[in-house]
Amino acid sequence: MNIKKVLKSTFVSIIAVLAAANLTALEVNRNELESAPNGDEVVFRNYSGPHTVINTIEQIRAIGSALGNQVKANPENTGLIGSPNKYSVIHAIDPSTKEKMDADIFIIGKGATVDHITNLRRIISAYLESAYGYSTKDAGTIATFITVYNAVYRGKIEYFQSKYKDIVIKNLSASIVGLSTNYEEWPGKTQIVIPLSDLSGGLSTIDTSLISDKQVVKSMQGEDDKGIDARKDMVDIKEREADNLQEKADSKQSKADEEKAKLAEEQKKKAEADAAAAKKKADADKAKAEADKKKADADKAKKDARANPNDKQAQKDAADAQKEADQAQKDADQAQKDADAAQKDADEQAQKTDEQAQKTDEAQKDADQAQAQADKKRDEAQEERTSIAKDQQSLIREASYTKSGEHIMYGLKNVDDEGVMSAIVKMNSVNGAVIKESPVDVIRCRTVFDDGSWFIAVAGSNAANGVVRLVQIDKQNLEISAESNEKLSDLSTLVEKDGSYYCTVQDGADYYIGKFNNTVQSQLISKVKVKGATPITITSQGIMVTSANGKPIILSLEDLTSISPE
Repeated sequence: MNIKKVLKSTFVSIIAVLAAANLTALEVNRNELESAPNGDEVVFRNYSGPHTVINTIEQIRAIGSALGNQVKANPENTGLIGSPNKYSVIHAIDPSTKEKMDADIFIIGKGATVDHITNLRRIISAYLESAYGYSTKDAGTIATFITVYNAVYRGKIEYFQSKYKDIVIKNLSASIVGLSTNYEEWPGKTQIVIPLSDLSGGLSTIDTSLISDKQVVKSMQGEDDKGIDARKDMVDIKEREADNLQEKADSKQSKADEEKAKLAEEQKKKAEADAAAAKKKADADKAKAEADKKKADADKAKKDARANPNDKQAQKDAADAQKEADQAQKDADQAQKDADAAQKDADEQAQKTDEQAQKTDEAQKDADQAQAQADKKRDEAQEERTSIAKDQQSLIREASYTKSGEHIMYGLKNVDDEGVMSAIVKMNSVNGAVIKESPVDVIRCRTVFDDGSWFIAVAGSNAANGVVRLVQIDKQNLEISAESNEKLSDLSTLVEKDGSYYCTVQDGADYYIGKFNNTVQSQLISKVKVKGATPITITSQGIMVTSANGKPIILSLEDLTSISPE
């Protein structure tokens, strides 16, 4: 028979004392064991207990798909879609301005029942697939980062004002913008901002740089696995984005090169036009000088003719000189017209050259901007790959330090001020470092039993879609691996004897004692009604409980029938 070990909340205090001990010899590893958890870490508190109604993954994803299909049908329309009381999206876009970001605002209404970050990510992932054509894997990765991003910047309206367009900001509320890390604060208090980069759809629709900034990555590094898988998937997305952006940059550079070739041709034409205009101007200046000289000669000849009116030769010379002057002036006028025409051509060519220079400059700036975007994505991917490699080495060292299990200790910690709810914590018993916390933070009666490969506990909540059941918790991942079919009293205690577990079963308004095996399957249910909060005391003579009428009675260990007098 296996010896069962009961874990109590007080064990955490014992571990805390151990952590204070002088452990100089192990200090070199302690920093790595404790490096991840910090004040910047985002830890989502989910409801991880049993549910009254369990939706399938397909049903959960259908919520996001329905919203996404509506956006896909009218991608250029701004407005609210979906059910404000459940799940809705504000598609907030403003094509009139390129400054700052457009966004989709995913809203969790007061009537929504999502209570686990995994399911919330499934909804967002399906939305991204339907609205913008992402693959299932890429959408899942981006949804993960979107939730962490919104948790990191929860309530920081100044941050959102610095990044997003007015059309986005006017739909945000400082008190609920972003995502709380506590699922209980999601309904009616959530505005998840999804930054939109390229409304044409495709891999770069969502701004991956924004949702994976240093603060977001730093937060993910605080997770047990340092978020490595999701971060690697994001690196893969960014590398593909970089490839796509590089293709665009190359195409735009080719266009810029074409514009440069056109500019060179226009510059050549301009040089030729300028040279022709200069030559024509020189010819016009020369013709004018000749015309001026001929005019001066004609004026002198006319003066001589006036001085000698009877001198026929003088009169003839004056007439001939005037003819030459008139012809020279005519030639000068024509030369000036030719010069003006050449200058006009040169001016027109100069304008064409300037226009082409502007086109070339714009094309090159466009190409440079596209190249900068491609380089930015590739640099981000490379930087994150380096960071991931370091974190992987850290995890390997941590795993080698703790894999023997010799220094592993499990205990319970309170998750509420009243001490009603607890969660299992896996700790290093040498230095007191937390190795892992169970996501199941609704363990009741401050008791769990170690049953080899798993723990047995009463867990759950009657709030919303929750229910209290007997559960089996896997010792490796500290998550629920099985749960009873029977509903339990939320005041039930849990007692173990000879490999069987006893607790208080609820059936409507009545309560009974139930006997379960270590796979949380019921073996016996008493026919005698008991108090919902009855203590359960087991001895070799029987099981003492409090009946529904308040009297103490003893139940048989064999069949749970009452052996007390009526």
